[in-house]
Amino acid sequence: MSYIKYKTFFNAFTNHTRFEIIKVLRKGQRNVGEIVKETGFEQSRVSHNLKRLECVGFVKCKYVGKNRVYWLDKDMIDIINNIEKYVEKYDKVLKVCFLKVKK
Repeated sequence: MSYIKYKTFFNAFTNHTRFEIIKVLRKGQRNVGEIVKETGFEQSRVSHNLKRLECVGFVKCKYVGKNRVYWLDKDMIDIINNIEKYVEKYDKVLKVCFLKVKK
């Protein structure tokens, strides 16, 4: 287990822009314009973060005509679903624990 590896992996989720892009892509394939429309972020911001998500393997893409279409890697969908189950299950406990730590 490597702290740096975990930190790098979870950094993709803790960045607000990438988190919102992942939420959109959970609904299915989208091109940049569709992601921009659904998130409200600027095109350059979306494109930059899609490249980062693609670089780490979270997101896949292909050309459809002149557009690049993006989707979540199948393994990532499974991982995200498992993380979401854990977060929902332990939401109250996590809030209490981390609020106590911050005080």
